[in-house]
Amino acid sequence: MPYGQFAYIYDRLMDDMPYPQWVRFIRGCWESYGKPKTVADLGCGTGNISIPLAQSGLQVFAIDLSDDMLAVAQDKTEQQQRLFPFAPGGAVTWLQQDMREWELAEPVDSVISCCDSINYLTEEEDLALLFRQTYAGLKDGGTFIFDVHTEGQLISYADMQPFTLNDDDVSYIWTSDLDEERCEIEHDLTIFVREAEWFPQQTQADAVANAGEDEMPRYIRIDERHVQRAYPLSRLEQLLQQAGFSQVHLFADFVRKAPTAETERAFFVCVKG
Repeated sequence: MPYGQFAYIYDRLMDDMPYPQWVRFIRGCWESYGKPKTVADLGCGTGNISIPLAQSGLQVFAIDLSDDMLAVAQDKTEQQQRLFPFAPGGAVTWLQQDMREWELAEPVDSVISCCDSINYLTEEEDLALLFRQTYAGLKDGGTFIFDVHTEGQLISYADMQPFTLNDDDVSYIWTSDLDEERCEIEHDLTIFVREAEWFPQQTQADAVANAGEDEMPRYIRIDERHVQRAYPLSRLEQLLQQAGFSQVHLFADFVRKAPTAETERAFFVCVKG
């Protein structure tokens, strides 16, 4: 998934995501299952989880497939470090890798994957590959913590769509189409962003080229397609156990309680050992 221009407006569109809840949940799990010094963040996006963890003193290896998302994350890191310097020992390394085949020079204490990144793996063999690779990349006793949208949540998206946003600087139309048999959903977004606010360098170049013409706000159209699949939680548990994880714990919606039929986001906490 290349993202491209979408990466540069991603944080604007996701500004209501509860990133602090992810950080609190992960830290709470570490309190119970072992505090790490080194962490791999798979599908790190623009760094909304990686950066706070590094600021708290952890050594974070932030991995994503998109160069554009990583470029945004690195710029954000430099800006935030001026305001909130990393605690001693804290650092973040941005790495462009496929999370199914991620690899570091040394095993880490913990691996995390947030914001339903794993739902983007739409074939079981890719899930199995990711779980095996993660098991291999962890130290003994290390933790693998991730969340997924449940089947019920994808069905809810299909029932509630379309979604719309109409602000001055950005608007979108978001439709969803669900394959019920596979519980696989295709999200299609048509996004319009005000060029002067989100791509000022491009706007300046156009202004020079069109000097003397009447200036009107210009909008750039960005088309995005995202496909996710939800799996039965029991099947995910089986695949994790087959990968070698000796303990697999399930929780629901940012709290340490077992999932129910109403759970929208399920959390897995797995221990290697």
